[in-house]
Amino acid sequence: MPDNTIVLTPASQYTIQELTDIYNRTRVDYMVPMPMNAARLEEYIYTYDVDLEHSLVATHGDDMLGVAMLGVRKDRAWVTRLGVIPDTRRRGTGQALTAGLLEQAEALGVGFTMLEVIKHNEPAHQLFLKLGFYEVGELLVLRRSPNLPPPQPIVADAERLERAEALDLVGRDRGTQPWTNQSESLFNAQDVSGLRLTLIDGSRGWLVYQRQKFTLTRFAYKTEVGDPVMLACAFLSHLHHQYLRLDTQLENIQVNDPHLPAFFQMGYVESFRRIEMWRGEPPASLREKPQSGQRVKTS
Repeated sequence: MPDNTIVLTPASQYTIQELTDIYNRTRVDYMVPMPMNAARLEEYIYTYDVDLEHSLVATHGDDMLGVAMLGVRKDRAWVTRLGVIPDTRRRGTGQALTAGLLEQAEALGVGFTMLEVIKHNEPAHQLFLKLGFYEVGELLVLRRSPNLPPPQPIVADAERLERAEALDLVGRDRGTQPWTNQSESLFNAQDVSGLRLTLIDGSRGWLVYQRQKFTLTRFAYKTEVGDPVMLACAFLSHLHHQYLRLDTQLENIQVNDPHLPAFFQMGYVESFRRIEMWRGEPPASLREKPQSGQRVKTS
């Protein structure tokens, strides 16, 4: 089927349930399926600033082919939830959807686009390279089972932070972060709180997190003074001692994060990896003021 027979329609013309059904159909044989229900997709759209008017559904006649969504924030865009229904693949749908999102971003005056692709998903990886994306880093998806024994909290002066205090620490400009971990994602999320620690040796820093019903997620953290591994062990020990029975799932932790060894020491395991890719020149907000453990990417 020629590419020009693919029709791209704004996702806003579909209900959330219809978009959920389309998305789940594209993921039935995916390397990491990540199925959704309508409530989760609606939360995802809100948290990550997905613009349904500029997101796309691909069809050919009466056949549904796939979907792709566009997150839009000041001076940057994000390609996400891209999927093609298995028995309609190899028709150029993925390329048409991705190129369509890039056109939508350019129409909004946004020349810089981000995405993540699961490592070893070679067809998608090669498609993004073909469309002008370049690799900027590798990201880990981590999980800590709630069945692990609770850690003994490391001795520290610990202060619990309510939402307003936690978000004030996070701030609006945190340098180069994957889209899921940017400040806007935390500001949009519900049930955000934090923890500030000062250790006996004077090391200090903070952790901000989201507590969902069964899961801890969406971490932001910083070592202000001291060793990042020691401080991360301390705030993780306090966190998991407090929330004994909650699963913990973290997305897109950068492989060069100096806090990372502490996560493995505290029982986290790697679920899979993503490759972070960019297209265009990063805006100044992504090149300045990186947090501790984050890198500035310029090419």
